[in-house]
Amino acid sequence: MLGGAAVATEPAKAEELICFGRDFEFDPDLYELRRAGRVLRLERIPLTILLLLLQEHGRIVGRQEIADAVWGKGISLDVDNSINGAIRKIRQVLRDNRGQPRFIQTVTGRGYRFIAPVRCEPAAQRSGTTRANTPEDNKLEETPQHVAAAPEERHDAVPAPRNAARLLLSWQTITAIALTVMLAVGGAWLWRRDRSRPTAPAAVRLAVLPFQNLTGDPSEDYYSDGFTEEMITQLGNLDPQQLAVIARTSVMAYKDGHVSLAKIARDLRVQYVLEGSVRREKDQVRITAQLIKVQDQTHLWAREYDRSPEDLLAIQREIAQEVADEIQLTLGTHGHAPRPAPPAFSAQEAQAWDLYLRGRYAWNKRSLEGLQEAVELFGRAVAVNPKFARAYAGLADSWALMSSYGFVPASIYMPRARAAALKALELDDSLAEAHTSLALIAENFDWDWRTAEREYRRALQLDANYATAHHWFAECLAYEGRFDEALQESERARQLDPLSLIITIDNGAILYYAREYDRAIGRLQEVLNVDPDAGRAYLIVQAYVQQGRYEEALDRLRTWRRRDDGPWAWAFEAYIYGRSGNLPRARAALRRLQLDSRTAHIDTAPLLSLAYAGIGDKDKWIAVLQQACRQRSNLPTTFKVDPIYDSLRGDPRFVALLRQAGLDS
Repeated sequence: MLGGAAVATEPAKAEELICFGRDFEFDPDLYELRRAGRVLRLERIPLTILLLLLQEHGRIVGRQEIADAVWGKGISLDVDNSINGAIRKIRQVLRDNRGQPRFIQTVTGRGYRFIAPVRCEPAAQRSGTTRANTPEDNKLEETPQHVAAAPEERHDAVPAPRNAARLLLSWQTITAIALTVMLAVGGAWLWRRDRSRPTAPAAVRLAVLPFQNLTGDPSEDYYSDGFTEEMITQLGNLDPQQLAVIARTSVMAYKDGHVSLAKIARDLRVQYVLEGSVRREKDQVRITAQLIKVQDQTHLWAREYDRSPEDLLAIQREIAQEVADEIQLTLGTHGHAPRPAPPAFSAQEAQAWDLYLRGRYAWNKRSLEGLQEAVELFGRAVAVNPKFARAYAGLADSWALMSSYGFVPASIYMPRARAAALKALELDDSLAEAHTSLALIAENFDWDWRTAEREYRRALQLDANYATAHHWFAECLAYEGRFDEALQESERARQLDPLSLIITIDNGAILYYAREYDRAIGRLQEVLNVDPDAGRAYLIVQAYVQQGRYEEALDRLRTWRRRDDGPWAWAFEAYIYGRSGNLPRARAALRRLQLDSRTAHIDTAPLLSLAYAGIGDKDKWIAVLQQACRQRSNLPTTFKVDPIYDSLRGDPRFVALLRQAGLDS
């Protein structure tokens, strides 16, 4: 047990809480600082330093010892400002005073000392609730034998500092929760719950954790996020057979917070993580990066790069190649020959690249406003640099999604997306993103299934780790009724992007199209347990209706209506009441839908189709579907497989629509 400040003690065990003050407690296992049971927000470096001071309470801890614990021994970094800032943040959270300290005393010229009494309590007294590790969890923390059995110990591996034992090794935390805390925790829960999925074929799995923005300006987040995304792309292209790189959606769930490295390893099932930071000033970019093997949380290497802003892409490839070399050395393989770094950007190219990063940051919001902003930024990028293929691919992605989501008329914007994708490929035929956009256009607008499949396969040949290509290809295969292949692609997307709720939702949609309603309901229910606002997951209503479970469908609808009482709620109400035989209520809901849809900025064909499917008015229903085909909506993609059309399958008019959509075979 830890005693008073003047007593030498053993370090706390991982299953114990470190308590101090009247109501503060540090949970080394969860890597949380709490006060009266409430988690206090504190970044990785301050948490790491605080734990070291707690474990060494009563003893002066020098700045070099702190640097060794946080950044690793033998790493030459300018950390004085970081340590000063971290101590300041700790004092702010503890409400400590530097002049009259209750907790942390500054010993001028020597370091810091934790002066308050410290005690340990059993972890059973934790304020929060945690799940005990299962045998399967323990397996997830193990690195495959061929990875762990390196021929010799690396000379630059960083051991834990004295008296920190293995706890200090568990300090490698990352920034958490990109969109919401619910998304991160929930997505991880979904991943752990489904143990039946096949393992990834790649030998090694790596997560590039969100690079921290150290500028102090949130408006610069696009730069560090863009660097993270580019590192994922660079590493994903190195050797897909040897290295699977987790997709952006999942790693961004760990932004701006603190989650233990062990938990991330379990959630994402990775053996390695790359983490770092970006500090951009007017004429210089400073990037730090460190590669960590999660089995024993050993730092394989850490580097610091000072470059001009024009050298960003060269830095990305330099770091990517070093990561690949380290992993290949550990595996005992040779991999691919290093690629030469590209020449430094010109000032014009650097400006276009900056606009591109801003555009991708906006595009990833996936809202109408975000996509519109992305179009504007990508357009400015190609105006500055007309040979910038990546920016054209961004335009294609933006216009294709705006059309597919029903935000804008497909007949106008899909041709724009196609032109941009073709221009990108004219400039650089190796862009997987552009091939994927071209495939989506062929699928949702042209209904050209052969071209769509060819382009998806080309994209995956270029980047086997591109989760979006696997995800969209799975949908394409499902629309053709090729469910076994579709589920295989969907599972691969889930392996690469395990915290993506939309990939999980569309996995449920494929099960629904395959008439596996119980499995579809289970999958969609998992998502709704995590995010009740996930609108597409309310496809669960249609699955309930197909099983005749109308009360459960209505109950789900009531839950949704409390959050969004818009046109989709009225469409579902018309569908449920119509299918259950209550036609007066169904027609009343249809009238309200028609009224609301006059001002809705979305494609109304799917809503009216659902309502008429419930009411059973085949003539008006067919008229809506014919209009959707004329407008090149993406609604016809589901004609072959969606169960709601089963009552139309003998109607010659619907058979003609199937033929028009290329789905009559």
